[in-house]
Amino acid sequence: TSSMEAAEVLVEAAEENKSKNLITSWVGNQTVEAAWDLFARHQIPSYDTPEQAVRAFTYRANYQRAQRQLSETPASIRKEFSTDEASARTVIQAALNEQRQWLSEAEAKAVLAAYDIPVVSTQIANSAEEAATRATEMGGPVALKVLSPQITHKSDVGGVALDLDGYDAVKSEAEAMIERVVKNRPDATLEGFTVQPMINRPGARELIVGVSEDHQFGPVILFGQGGTAVEVLQDTAITLPPLNMKLAHEVMERTRIIKLLKGYRDRPAADLEAIALTLMKISQMLVDLPEMVELDINPLLADERGVMALDARIKVRDCPVGCSGEHRLAIRPYPKALEQEISLDDGRSFLLRPIKPEDEPALKEGFNKYTEEEKRMRFFVPMKTLSHVAAARFTQIDYDREVALVLTQPGIPGQTPIFGTVRLNCDPDNTRGEFAIILQGEYGGFGLGTRMMPAIIDYGRSRRLQEIFGDVLRENNHMLHLCRRLGFDERMDTEDPSVIHVRLEL
Repeated sequence: TSSMEAAEVLVEAAEENKSKNLITSWVGNQTVEAAWDLFARHQIPSYDTPEQAVRAFTYRANYQRAQRQLSETPASIRKEFSTDEASARTVIQAALNEQRQWLSEAEAKAVLAAYDIPVVSTQIANSAEEAATRATEMGGPVALKVLSPQITHKSDVGGVALDLDGYDAVKSEAEAMIERVVKNRPDATLEGFTVQPMINRPGARELIVGVSEDHQFGPVILFGQGGTAVEVLQDTAITLPPLNMKLAHEVMERTRIIKLLKGYRDRPAADLEAIALTLMKISQMLVDLPEMVELDINPLLADERGVMALDARIKVRDCPVGCSGEHRLAIRPYPKALEQEISLDDGRSFLLRPIKPEDEPALKEGFNKYTEEEKRMRFFVPMKTLSHVAAARFTQIDYDREVALVLTQPGIPGQTPIFGTVRLNCDPDNTRGEFAIILQGEYGGFGLGTRMMPAIIDYGRSRRLQEIFGDVLRENNHMLHLCRRLGFDERMDTEDPSVIHVRLEL
């Protein structure tokens, strides 16, 4: 078959199907040079080997998939989780004061509990007799583990015993455990034991959730199949914090165990939402606790009833004064410090907070409630609807060069309405920032704008911007009056007399 004739037929077909992705590979070197030239003239990519063509197609497919994922709207969490940062810090600081890098198992679980992660009850015993007494008080089978600041992998040195029932069984095993541990780790300091009730959850899967630090990207979160064979199974995936529900599910989908977690035959599916929420809680810990540099929850039991952390270890270090968790993350996290409550004289309360990707549905719904005049004052052009692409662009921001504060009600993002937005876009040189604001008419006249604008101005000052500026329609008397009250200078646009430039020097 003539390679040139085949190429000509393909070019003709390509002209009739321009929407199709076409990649060619004409093999034969000099004998197909004419075909290569024909493809080049018609802008059809051609590769020397089929393998190169497949690789090129894969690059395009992966790029398209990544772009689509970037604009997807993450789901809201089912319910808000509580955090007790102060309690977690107290535990960590106590260890640092004692110049310890590793928290004890009980301390690590106290930190997890402060972030609403379910943990198994743990009692500390200083001797074999006390361990037996604690076990008797708990009733039923218990798990006995050695307590030592130098031993993080207790099962490796014979420091774990399961399904012990009764005073004598626990006491005998504790005494034997001391002998094993002293033989295997003579350098370790034995502080006693931890005693836990055996958790009977047939069919539960053992997972691992971990944190480690990468020298380039900072903290990374690991998820996968746990248990004592975690290194052998090597079924794990890593992701960068901060996480939302979509990103948490995405890292779960990159493991093999996800198929088992989704259930099969007569085995019910595990609570995937509870697992994803646990990953989000770990992500929040990294933001709040810059002292935490390493974490292992193994195993994390997961079934249809939820999750339960059976064992945990946490490594900490001293942080310089003024350091924060957000500065060590490769991706800037949600700036919770910008949240503020607003109360009106009539008793109504609002929350002014940074926007989240989950807010897209509420942002679009709020946009539909603006009048045509309100939209024109904000965007300077008539806008009937807010497309998904535009809404994703407004809600998925970097919290650094761009920040947007939404006026909403206290509650879960994505499930509460949005009444107004104030936004600031900074230039790459971090010298100037352009603001924009919009507020539903029925909420005007209550002083809400005078609370929203100063909040975004304060953020500009925190970034050490030199000035904040914006364009206001000449007929927008309410906005111009607000800018004058806040000290903005005004200058008419020489090219468009309908626009007033306003500027505030910081």
